Amino acid sequence: MTAATSDRPASDLVRYGQPAGRWVLFATVLGSGLAFIDATVVNIALPRIGDEFDAGAAALQWTVNGYTLSLAALILLGGSLGDRFGRRRVFVLGIVWFAAASLLCGVAPNVEVLVGARVLQGIGGALLTPGALAILGASFHPDDRARAIGAWSGLGGIAGALGPFLGGWLVESASWRLVFLINVPLAAIVALVALRHVPESRDPDAPDHLDVVGVLTGAAGLAGLTYGFTAWPATGPTSPTVLGALALGVAGLVGFVLNERRSPHPMLPLEVFSVRAFSAVNLVTFAVYAALGGVFFLVVLNLQVVVGFSPLAAGTAMLPVTVLMLLLSARAGALGQRIGPRIPMTVGPIVCAVALVLLAGIGPGTTYLTGVLPAVLLLGLGLSLTVAPLTATALGSVDERHAGIASGVNNAVARAAGLLAVAVLPLAAGIGSGSLTNAAELHPVYRVSMLICAGLLLLGAAISLVGIPSRLASRGRPPTTGAGPDPEPVPSPVRVHCAIAGPPLHPRPGTTVSKT
Repeated sequence: MTAATSDRPASDLVRYGQPAGRWVLFATVLGSGLAFIDATVVNIALPRIGDEFDAGAAALQWTVNGYTLSLAALILLGGSLGDRFGRRRVFVLGIVWFAAASLLCGVAPNVEVLVGARVLQGIGGALLTPGALAILGASFHPDDRARAIGAWSGLGGIAGALGPFLGGWLVESASWRLVFLINVPLAAIVALVALRHVPESRDPDAPDHLDVVGVLTGAAGLAGLTYGFTAWPATGPTSPTVLGALALGVAGLVGFVLNERRSPHPMLPLEVFSVRAFSAVNLVTFAVYAALGGVFFLVVLNLQVVVGFSPLAAGTAMLPVTVLMLLLSARAGALGQRIGPRIPMTVGPIVCAVALVLLAGIGPGTTYLTGVLPAVLLLGLGLSLTVAPLTATALGSVDERHAGIASGVNNAVARAAGLLAVAVLPLAAGIGSGSLTNAAELHPVYRVSMLICAGLLLLGAAISLVGIPSRLASRGRPPTTGAGPDPEPVPSPVRVHCAIAGPPLHPRPGTTVSKT
């Protein structure tokens, strides 16, 4: 990854208030929004999918994790491909791929085909999502980049708020299949607009060689661990399948580290981890996002299966989290810049942990206003306090030349954490070979899982207290917080976090980005 800006002269760049700029913004917002929303609204459809296909716990876990696995494993590669072969070209390829995989999801005759199609969807997402922000940085005039990225962030937050409404309504009034099929016409619009109105750009300094070995070993590591932990409840820890998958996972991750250490063009330069604050913030990211991955997987499921909420009501139950983050994240970022990141990153996860203890009490007969809303509001406050300082620390703790890498690593860590959480939590909570769509079996698993997730948040708070500095040393630029336009403006932390799909993108405009 590089910090190269557009390879076109400034006179050829689009302006924010002109039609050309609006078309570029439209394509990038809608394109990245498709992948962003689809990563979350599928949780609303899980009970209906489980009923129609008579799917067990492992199949529903893979319905979620199939997408997350391929996205997490390939998103670094997606950014590199765009820089080398053209950002618009790879973006459009990702959109078309994503649409084809969505169509396959929508017509899947069984859960096995659905899981395979979800894996393919993740590949499309890994191709299109890194390019959206890179296109903005490379296409807009420097004077307009801050406004363009800010608009992309805000419109993405609105999409995240509307996604659960749309997903819940489609599942409740028609079919879960429409959650996927609606992507096809929208993706066609994005592809046509991008081909007609988005200028092509690439990084002239991009390496000639891609880190293929790193991609393969990283993917093998994540896939092996995910498969092993998912299969464990049904087959037992001594099953050759489980032991082989876990061994493959460990070997893959070890091979990934060894390759990155020796590769002349690594996806992940390991020297960034020599900075204590950067290592600490990624440990915090892993703990916090593992907890949130479990929360957003199980809460919506529990509300429908155990409490009896409709898909629409369950899908919108977490909406106050989005609203609070839209309102408070920039202020929390400014607070973190003023008093340092340690206190917000310590207090925020503790507040979230208290919210999860309250969420653990949700069961039969729980009402939204008294049993769900207070916990959701507390969770939104805690996340608002945590997110902006966390992402600012991830970037501010490394040299400016590593800003894109730092953002990519932090996003990859978050996605890997959520992936493993969905695989491990049902096992750790005792689901065994039971069902996630049976109220009697899900309820105790949900309660224990929320308490485990609360423990992970407390672990994140402890790491912050010990490992995050009270002030970041200057490393070529001030840490960005999303509090307002900077000389090197960044998108608002709300863009991704409104659905808790991963940390927000905070690269410099025009920088190679390799994550959502």
